[in-house]
This record gives sequence, C-alpha cells and structure tokens, in this order.
Amino acid sequence: MTGTAPIRVMVVDDHPMWRDAVARDLSESGFEVVATAGDGDQAVRRAKAAAPDVLVLDLNLPGKPGVQVCKEAVAADPSVRVLVLSASGEHADVLEAVKSGATGYLLKSASTEDLRDAVRRTADGDPVFTPGLAGLVLGEYRRLASEPAAPAAGGEEQKAPRLTERETEVLRLVAKGLSYKQIAERLVISHRTVQNHVQNTLGKLQLHNRVELVRYAIERGLDDE
Repeated sequence: MTGTAPIRVMVVDDHPMWRDAVARDLSESGFEVVATAGDGDQAVRRAKAAAPDVLVLDLNLPGKPGVQVCKEAVAADPSVRVLVLSASGEHADVLEAVKSGATGYLLKSASTEDLRDAVRRTADGDPVFTPGLAGLVLGEYRRLASEPAAPAAGGEEQKAPRLTERETEVLRLVAKGLSYKQIAERLVISHRTVQNHVQNTLGKLQLHNRVELVRYAIERGLDDE
C-alpha cells in the first residue's frame, strides 16, 4: 500500500461466511489479514499473538462480548486500533464501544469501499463512524465533560502538566471533533506530526485514549475557543 508495509488486520466475527468474506475482501485490497477469530476468548488470544494494526471487531460474540474483547486487546497493546463492524446502530452500543477503546464504528450495511477506507483511516488513528454516529459520540464527550470530575487523591487538585502551544492547538481541534487529517490540513503540518502531538499529550496528561482526551479538553473549555 503506497510502497510501505501493508496494514495488518485481524477480523473477528462469529458468522464464518461473513468473517471469511470480509477477510477475503481486505486481503484482495492489499491489507495483510494476520488472523481471524469466531468468539471473544479466541479473539483476545489471537490478537495478542498476531499483533494486528487494526482489529475489525463485531460486538455480538459468544463467550466474551466484543466490548470486553476491545478493552482487553487495547490494554494488552495500546497501539492496536479497533474498528467495530456491527449490525447494531443502537446508540448505547456505539457509546459503549467507544468507551471501551474503539477508534471507530461502522455498520455492516457499509459498502466494501467504505470498509477499506475505514480500515485505512483507523490505522492512521482517525475516528471513523458511519454517518450520523459521529455527532452522537461528540455529544457524549460533552455530556461526560459536564459531569463533576473525581477528586484527586488526598483531596488536593493535581497540577495540570504543561503542554506546548502546538499541543494545545491540536488538543483544541480534537475537542471540536476534527479528524487527524483535518487537523493536519488546518495547521499545515503532516498527519504523522498530528499523531505525535496527540501521543505526547496523552502521555503528559496520563490519559489512555481519545475519549479521555476529548473529555479533558472540553472540561477546560478548549472546544469553545
């Protein structure tokens, strides 16, 4: 893919025909399908062994639900990106998946081309959602940010780490719901530079994912600037 190593993908779904079809389509499109799995426990084990860049994950799995697979896979390897591919467009399912660490959420009604594009963008760290779901997720970010934060240990407020001017600028745009590509274009910097700023910011703030990062930004009013 563009002369670089192919994106490593793992496909998890309990329906063999669907799982095989998705794996075949992605493989024929130039992705490297490193593993497949048909249940939750198998998915966690194989994800740890195969170390995919992107985990294409159904939520409705026997043994262990998809959201738990997502949590465990991301905990074991924070670099893995999870793209949920589900038949359910229920808001509760979408939000639970994102809170569990999923980068994106695509309905199974999506076209093959939509799936290919979603996997590529997910590998880059962009949040990818079926149209109509992105606004739902951003709204949930705002709702979470409106809730009182838990007090720091010892009752003392922790001093906020110092972010660079550029890190703060990127964080502000993340809070507004922009993708990494849009941020790169807005700031006239590379996609990779945006990713580096986000990773540095996550490290400084001791946060784990984009959900927590956006909540942090909205709590400080950065989305309104």
